[in-house]
Amino acid sequence: MKMMLNMLLVICACAAVGQAQISNFKHVVVIVQENRTPDNLFQGLCAAPFGTAANCNSTNPTASQYNIQTSNWADKTSAPGFTQPKGVMLANAYDLSHAHSAFTAMCDSTGGPGFAACQMDGAAGIHCGGTCPSQPQFRFVTNTNGILNPYLDLATQYGWANFMFQTNQGPSFPAHQFLFGGTSAPTPEADPNHIFAAENMSSTLKPPPPRLVAGCTADDTTRVKLIMPPDDESQSIYPCFEHQTMADLLTNTPTPVPLTWRYYTPGPGSIWTAPNAIQHICQSTGPGGTCGGKDWTDNVDLNPADVLKDIGACKLRSVSWVIPTGQNSDHAKSNDGGGPSWVASIVNAIGNATTCDTSGYWNDTAIFITWDDWGGWYDHEAPQILDDYQYGFRVLLLVVSGYTRKGLINNNPHDFGSILKFIEHNFGLPLGGLNFADARSKTDLTGFFDLTQPARPFTPVSATKSAKFFLKDKRKPTDPDDDQ
Repeated sequence: MKMMLNMLLVICACAAVGQAQISNFKHVVVIVQENRTPDNLFQGLCAAPFGTAANCNSTNPTASQYNIQTSNWADKTSAPGFTQPKGVMLANAYDLSHAHSAFTAMCDSTGGPGFAACQMDGAAGIHCGGTCPSQPQFRFVTNTNGILNPYLDLATQYGWANFMFQTNQGPSFPAHQFLFGGTSAPTPEADPNHIFAAENMSSTLKPPPPRLVAGCTADDTTRVKLIMPPDDESQSIYPCFEHQTMADLLTNTPTPVPLTWRYYTPGPGSIWTAPNAIQHICQSTGPGGTCGGKDWTDNVDLNPADVLKDIGACKLRSVSWVIPTGQNSDHAKSNDGGGPSWVASIVNAIGNATTCDTSGYWNDTAIFITWDDWGGWYDHEAPQILDDYQYGFRVLLLVVSGYTRKGLINNNPHDFGSILKFIEHNFGLPLGGLNFADARSKTDLTGFFDLTQPARPFTPVSATKSAKFFLKDKRKPTDPDDDQ
């Protein structure tokens, strides 16, 4: 009997070893979409077939409820103090301002600049450009022909964040700086003094050129506004910065296995191409020139669809930032509705890469899908204000992996720094090692994963466009350098 018991213990021990789970992910993929809020893009979570009104609770969401407001959107310009939202296509014909001034208008602070609370009833004061309907800010995207189904599938099958906020109170250029390096401050010393690049590109020329290049290869007449206490945007500088980024932590921190990175983006001078504004990465030939540094040429890929090729060729880096073309973004006025399919194609490629690594990419990859700013659209959830430029409005965060429980809803507060802190935690890098938003973030997103359990089998995400479409797409990539 004793011998049999010992044999059973050995068998159990061996089984436990065979089922041992990963201690960390080998790959982290950050997919960045553009300019939406939860209230604007994810009303489908509150209706069949993905859910019901009971799934959504904007007052006090529980662990099983999405924080989506479906009616009575706060509007101080309406007699009752609120308005009822109307639908709009994903590929709509207008764009709302998402400059810092738009943040200030929508926030409608209850006090002075800085730390005052937002009333969130001023969206009607945000400027609209293009073919604008009535109350253009108070619109939600309709799921016409199931165009949003890939997003809704991912939100209900994996992880959803009820309280994800952009770190900055402004548009895409500074937002992508925070996503890549944890700050939009031009120098390390500027960050603790609350001095940040706050806007997209402007020009000293009158009238300005039709298209402004961003970063260290911008024309010498190009500027970016700085914001400094108390809410002062009177100064501007050339948009070329010098500080450490997450890419530097990855490559310069000694680790048992060398860490690598790649940044997929639609163009070298795009406001979405964060590495172009970091001098030691770009190593610009000068204003109006090109980036030529080794970090740039080795790691910045100017064709976003190459991420699909790299996954198929088992060449996924330790960390990848994936930026869409304008057509495949969700950016108002510039997209053609391809964003949900674009995101699904990347998730499907990772899920189907069964020959990569020892057990396939699905078993060792964490995927974060977030949106870079709120785009001027209404959202009911007020941010916690840290200073004159942090935090901004709520954006979306979907977390996808084989270790993420189906239907997981996370009610912790997150921001772009949370993604950077997770990367640090996952790869054993110094936590808060940049000493920017990564250090300030309250969370590191580990709550979205249970690495003690076996990976869930991958189920492909249905979409109207497949990876083949994006790989064969010959259209010239666009980016919104005319951003508001």
